[in-house]
Amino acid sequence: MSTITEPSDRLHAPIHQGVRVVVFTHAVASMPLAEQLSVRETVKTLNAFDQKRDPCDEHDFGEFEVGGEWYCWKIGLDDPTLELASEDAPEPDHRAHVMTVLFADEYWQLKSAQLDL
Repeated sequence: MSTITEPSDRLHAPIHQGVRVVVFTHAVASMPLAEQLSVRETVKTLNAFDQKRDPCDEHDFGEFEVGGEWYCWKIGLDDPTLELASEDAPEPDHRAHVMTVLFADEYWQLKSAQLDL
């Protein structure tokens, strides 16, 4: 397992096997609680990666469907205080893996905006 994929794979391990931070965007957090819980449970069980879903083989992105709505998740590296992106990502003591869950439309709008820069 590579140094890039291993921490991301641990994030998908059962909840009792490690500390991790999962953040919902405002739009996802605004959904009814029952729907948020369904999304959370789905994220906890996702662990299959393939060339279509993970073309860079980094295990840091995924898409899934719950109740007819498409969502994405993306794992980023932050500093341990969760205030900044980690400048020293390869050092475990200098990073925290943060998974952001968002509507697929939100993700693709962000990607489109980045491409327009």
